[in-house]
Amino acid sequence: MGIIENLASPSWYTSQVNKTVTSMTNYYRPMLRAGSITPLWHMMIATSVVMYSTRYWAHGYKAIHAKHAERDAALKEYREKHGSSGHH
Repeated sequence: MGIIENLASPSWYTSQVNKTVTSMTNYYRPMLRAGSITPLWHMMIATSVVMYSTRYWAHGYKAIHAKHAERDAALKEYREKHGSSGHH
């Protein structure tokens, strides 16, 4: 099957999820049974990445764009008052 057929097939997604779950189970089960702290660290890192990424996508870029717009307006005002030269 080609890539397009795979992307259109729900069974392909199901098989990918099943492979991922099996792989994670095989990786983490021995660590959990041994009492390792590694799974906790991985869960904390994943939670942080998801949390900060969704916060940025939902709110962060607006603040950054507002800061850039304010900076550009201030620079434009400065150049109108003092002129613009190649040095500063």
